[in-house]
Amino acid sequence: MAAESNSSSSHNLRILVERNPSESQLSELNIKGWPKWGCSPGKYQLKFDAEEICYLVKGKVKAYPKGSSEFVEFGAGDLVTIPKGLSCTWDVSVAVDKYYKFESTSSSSS
Repeated sequence: MAAESNSSSSHNLRILVERNPSESQLSELNIKGWPKWGCSPGKYQLKFDAEEICYLVKGKVKAYPKGSSEFVEFGAGDLVTIPKGLSCTWDVSVAVDKYYKFESTSSSSS
């Protein structure tokens, strides 16, 4: 029996892409109030120490999670959730302009 369980934990870290989220969803998230970040075309090694949610205004990216030959593609108009602990290479073919927000997963109950 070939079990698909891979012991590397990085396999559970999946980039989630939501295509064309609704205007109401975007305003609910208050996207326009988030900081902005941009980069020009090229390859970038990125490590996410916190979960990031971002909304691409411009750009086209193929993200290759470390140790995987598969990639996740996203671009302008996509709402992307990147899990905490993920290392990946971003292959940017069209310059990126995005709003982003880090989820503070610290369990400090006030």
